[in-house]
Amino acid sequence: MASSLVLQLLILCSVISFVRSDASDHRYQVGYDVPLYANKVGPFHNPSETYRYFDLPFCSSAPVKEKKEALGEVLNGDRLVSAPYRLEFLGDKDAELACKKHLSKAEVANFRNAVSKDYYFQMYYDDLPIWGFLGKVDREGKSDPSEYKYYLFKHLQFEILYNKDRVIEISVRSDPNAVVDLTEDNEVDVDFMYSVRWKETDTPFEKRMEKYSQSSSLPHHLEIHWFSIINSCVTVLLLTGFLATILMRVLKNDFVKYAHDEETADDQEETGWKYIHGDVFRYPECKSLFAAAVGSGTQLFALAIFIFMLALVGVFYPYNRGALFTALVVIYALTSGIAGYTAASFYCQLEGTNWVRNLLLTGGLFCGPLFLTFCFLNTVAIAYNTTAALPFGTIMVIFLIWTLVTSPLLVVGGIAGKNSKAEFQAPCHTTKYPREIPPLPWYRKTVPQMAMAGFLPFSAIYIELYYIFASVWGHRIYTIYSILFIVFLILLIVTAFITVALTYFQLAAEDHKWWWRSFLCGGSTGFFIYAYCLYYYYARSDMSGFMQTSFFFGYMACICYGFFLMLGTVGFRASLFFVRHIYHSIKCE
Repeated sequence: MASSLVLQLLILCSVISFVRSDASDHRYQVGYDVPLYANKVGPFHNPSETYRYFDLPFCSSAPVKEKKEALGEVLNGDRLVSAPYRLEFLGDKDAELACKKHLSKAEVANFRNAVSKDYYFQMYYDDLPIWGFLGKVDREGKSDPSEYKYYLFKHLQFEILYNKDRVIEISVRSDPNAVVDLTEDNEVDVDFMYSVRWKETDTPFEKRMEKYSQSSSLPHHLEIHWFSIINSCVTVLLLTGFLATILMRVLKNDFVKYAHDEETADDQEETGWKYIHGDVFRYPECKSLFAAAVGSGTQLFALAIFIFMLALVGVFYPYNRGALFTALVVIYALTSGIAGYTAASFYCQLEGTNWVRNLLLTGGLFCGPLFLTFCFLNTVAIAYNTTAALPFGTIMVIFLIWTLVTSPLLVVGGIAGKNSKAEFQAPCHTTKYPREIPPLPWYRKTVPQMAMAGFLPFSAIYIELYYIFASVWGHRIYTIYSILFIVFLILLIVTAFITVALTYFQLAAEDHKWWWRSFLCGGSTGFFIYAYCLYYYYARSDMSGFMQTSFFFGYMACICYGFFLMLGTVGFRASLFFVRHIYHSIKCE
């Protein structure tokens, strides 16, 4: 199964790379009509609230043609159509008329509303993105919003750089003097004009995308990223050094004490974590749910690793439209066998009998909340008529992937896990009746322990979180995947160490119910990330409106839930390894 999965992922990587090179490696002759595609328009501060270009009353000199989109592009909200401007290769133009439009009062109000909300447009020319604002608001010297003046830009000026027979770079700006006054609800005639200037450059075709990736690699940005890395590394070194020192000294003293007790006074009453050796490997409550959570977390961990692998080899270059979403959908489908195998195998180790129900629980534990969230948010997007609303055909494609790939692989993995015949390796026998847990102070309860466990891993990544949020929920470009991967590794290390430490202190307090506690403590960083969402929304962004708010908090809830499952699995696996190790080191009777 593992070799087949790796082979499929290599094929995926090759296909995405082929699409990447095939989509952009175009050579043109002089006068060739290179198509310019208009993608979408929307409020600048609401990245999820985007509309089709011709949802606004723009004109077109020819019938509008839609460009076929791949799955990832549709998921990304891209809806490319032919733009009203013709940009022939090496063909300069000066104040060329694109088309004329008579705007009614309602259309004027529509444009005015778009200009007041800072609407921008996005287009693609030879797979190179360009942006611009639709208009401007004149607020100078006016304190009353009713006195503001609203203007629509009607003249776009394109500047295109070329190297021999290839397009290297394109930019667009609006002529600030060629505007249409939209302040009053009066009908108006608009002549949409455009100019084109071609300039030769020495920049090779292979480096034309560096312009977009350099924005996240500027010196002052890199300094902040490296400061984040150093801050995280210091946190890791202090934490690991402190925990290693404390645990080694305490465990060494425990081992010497227990060995001495066994030699001198076998009938002496035991204390501490050895006292509960007959209960520490007692299976957890709701073991089917626990095994499903571990299986789902393992799948999400594998998904993250494979996504990082593709990112580090350069698949997700800037504005490779939809590549990330395509990879997420396909890799999640292919790794469902990992979830099925892990959950069923672990569930059988815990002496579970209803493995079919466990498999169904595993399949729905993450997909279920994600599906319900999607149904609500897609309904909202349909009500707003935005490009974030997935067409019925795309929904059917995703459903077929889930039906024909995800579910069968989940079942195959579950059957393989059930038939693995693996036994749970417990160094100590479990007693028939559980010991009573002594009263514990408030700070040893689950919620305070989760707060302590989640704060340290979050403190190691919170600086990098801003750049990730600004990229996902804004217009920044994030391409420094190597630094992000280092931060991810630090997150895993800190999560593992802090969970192990809290598990030891829990066992030392003679509390043997560590299974769920270790999972909850490991995954508690997800709650801190969601709390950061609140801070980012209100303090670091200008997002507004019901649709954008629901999209932000809805999909971030799913992402944080995924982090909870993944990091909870990491915390539990680290704690299980630690508990097995310390009880292997003493003589349990």
